[in-house]
Amino acid sequence: MKEILNKKYNKNEPWFKWLTRELNSYDAFNDFDSGKNPEDVAEDFISNNEFAISEVFENFDEEDKDTLDQFLKLTECEWHVFKILEKQIALRKKIRFVDFKKRK
Repeated sequence: MKEILNKKYNKNEPWFKWLTRELNSYDAFNDFDSGKNPEDVAEDFISNNEFAISEVFENFDEEDKDTLDQFLKLTECEWHVFKILEKQIALRKKIRFVDFKKRK
């Protein structure tokens, strides 16, 4: 895989490690608190990292495309897991337990 020059940290690292690190350090919750939706936050992230992302695209090869495809699948899987958990939590709130042994 091609490596990109990283202006903030190491001289060279694979683009997916750079992207993961940058996404993890990006404080999206401040943007959410200010009323931005996830798509706008993503656009802001891309805009803030425009130079580094352009370097990634300059050297993008077939192996990088495969890696991106795997990340997309993993991200979609994670999204589905969170949606399932959200539904289970909502169901738990609706269920009421009745103790039939207690009688008044």
